[in-house]
Amino acid sequence: MAMAALRREGRRFAPMISPRPITALRSSPLAPSLEDECPIGVRYISTQVVRNRMKSVKNIQKITKAMKMVAASKLRAIQTKAENSRGLWQPFTALLGDLPSANVKKNVVVTISSDKGLCGGINSTSVKISKGFHKLNSGPEKETKYVILGEKAKAQLVRDSKKDIELIITELQKNPLNYTQVSVLADEILKNVEYDALRIVFNKFHSVVSFVPTVSTVLSPEIVEREAESGGKLGDLDSYEVEGGETKGEILQNLAEFQFSCVMFNAVLENACSEQGARMSAMDSSSRNAGDMLDRLTLTYNRTRQASITTELIEIISGASALEG
Repeated sequence: MAMAALRREGRRFAPMISPRPITALRSSPLAPSLEDECPIGVRYISTQVVRNRMKSVKNIQKITKAMKMVAASKLRAIQTKAENSRGLWQPFTALLGDLPSANVKKNVVVTISSDKGLCGGINSTSVKISKGFHKLNSGPEKETKYVILGEKAKAQLVRDSKKDIELIITELQKNPLNYTQVSVLADEILKNVEYDALRIVFNKFHSVVSFVPTVSTVLSPEIVEREAESGGKLGDLDSYEVEGGETKGEILQNLAEFQFSCVMFNAVLENACSEQGARMSAMDSSSRNAGDMLDRLTLTYNRTRQASITTELIEIISGASALEG
């Protein structure tokens, strides 16, 4: 009888003293998770998040350092070509001059940019200068069109001036740059646009951390002849002797085409050097910023870990003191 009564009392109090099953806690959307019930779990998760963030920053730093090294190797390969190409257009400047202030009706702005990003504001600078020329040479009796080289200038100018774009050329640096490739592009531009003046906008390379936005002007043969007859800067053109059966107009036509291809070749190389130099600077800054962020995350991780250890020690000591008391 006593044993039966004890079993009945045990069945009555069993639901009150039995622990909640873990599966029931996890299946119920309203039940608190184990991490919420356990402060140690919460601290562990916070340190894990910081560790993951540190790992991501380290990977980004490795990528930026590698991109800096690649840009440096490409810069060394292109810089020699750019310096040698400066001797091509300088004789044309001495002979035909460079008249950025020439007042003409049909202007074509040739904007040279890169196909890839992560090189600072080098492309935005070229686009701003191109827009300035377009605004300055626009009017009721004037016409200004764009010829775009590069994806970055295309992405910016298509939004605002899509109707004024005559020709778009991309993937210019997919193959190593040479004069033959650029001269073909120059012929393609001359065949598809009508112009009185071609304004080539590019970034001239000075050093790894310095480039100068530059505009070179190539006038059409008719404008060159008009400027020569008006006695301007091109007034001494008649002092040269012409050999052969070609007329003055034919010679000026050939000179204008050759001048444009030489200026284009130098402009593309100068802009490519400026692009790689700007990318080197940008990736170097990114690597330093990643290092600074990694230092801050390391400090945060150490502080969080130390706080977790201190809290656990306090809990152990408090529990031991409670048991002794």
